[in-house]
Amino acid sequence: MVVLALQNGSATAAPTHTPGATALPLSATARVTALQTAQQHAGAAARELGLGGKEKLVVRDVLKDADGTVHTRYERTYAGLPVLGGDLVTHVAKNGSLKGVDKATKARISVPTTTAAVSPTNAKKTALKAAGTAKATASTARKVVWAAGAKPVLAYESVVKGVQHDGTPSEVHVITDARTGKKLYSYEAIDTGTGTSQYSGTVTIGTTASASGGYDLIDGGRGGHKTYDLNGGTSGTGALFHDADDTWGDGTVGNRQTAAVDAAYGAAVTWDFYKSAFNRNGIAGDGKAAYSRVHYGNAYVNAFWDDSCFCMTYGDGANNADPLTSLDVAGHEMSHGVTSNTAGLDYSGESGGLNEATSDIFGTGVEFYANNSTDVGDYLIGEKIDINGNGTPLRYMDKPSKDG
Repeated sequence: MVVLALQNGSATAAPTHTPGATALPLSATARVTALQTAQQHAGAAARELGLGGKEKLVVRDVLKDADGTVHTRYERTYAGLPVLGGDLVTHVAKNGSLKGVDKATKARISVPTTTAAVSPTNAKKTALKAAGTAKATASTARKVVWAAGAKPVLAYESVVKGVQHDGTPSEVHVITDARTGKKLYSYEAIDTGTGTSQYSGTVTIGTTASASGGYDLIDGGRGGHKTYDLNGGTSGTGALFHDADDTWGDGTVGNRQTAAVDAAYGAAVTWDFYKSAFNRNGIAGDGKAAYSRVHYGNAYVNAFWDDSCFCMTYGDGANNADPLTSLDVAGHEMSHGVTSNTAGLDYSGESGGLNEATSDIFGTGVEFYANNSTDVGDYLIGEKIDINGNGTPLRYMDKPSKDG
């Protein structure tokens, strides 16, 4: 929503993040402290920014540079209602002075009333119709202030859950005007993508000795990442992978552990990449791992990141022969989680394009970082899985126009 609002003109100051500035690493405890401290000073920040009396700031993320500059990302509320599209980022120097602020919208956040003319039930009906997904159900509509348009309006946000045409879970967020009932905006919250199906050869993965004997596929060195077998299911976590001798998989799709090895390896390398390149401690920066699910559905040709479970899910590909559990897939999908926990770019329109492109870029970064001789870094997306049926990749990062 930040990017959507930027179309109306947003930044109130020139970029203040020094090119090449290095972010300081924060332990999980230090990050929690930074977030709490920022929230304690949110009221003072709101007053300094000249926000209205009904507006409050809610801290989303904090980043500190080596030179002492602190960048704090806020979301806003108005009269206690979430403001969608009202987020902003402040840049504060080491001495406490405000260097600048970037806002998603220049509009003054205000609505004539917070009393809706349309009922939540009617808002949900509109959302269900707008979502157009199979087996759909709508959650309770919540009142919000929609600030991503030219003028803030009172609105409802409804979440419609269902199934997309290819079997991917669907979670469509629909924004409707609380006065007229008209649909204002919608986006899909399940971030999907594909990558190469080539395995990474013999690799080291993190496991944990089980109290009952044997080993579980839990990476204790990287936030406790767990890998589960859905065994063709499409919900829940399935069964945690377990092995008697800590030797996993055999490199073939006939062994169910093989996909789990690639998923666990991809998660580990992605964790290490973000730690090494950006001093980021896990997907959310809090030292806690996501988890992975493999063998989703039947012949499901995709993989997806889901914020609601904070997890990665992989299908087994066409004819269940090419599980989508490779390095650039893992890096791509988990980068959706990083984007969600920082910029929060909606998976729709221009912001969705930036969301997807960022995942391609960082997924490729993960592939190069791994320096794996079996899956050599390249600038092609999905060159091994052959979804197009003619040997061509899904996307060309060297020249995007090649795919037409």
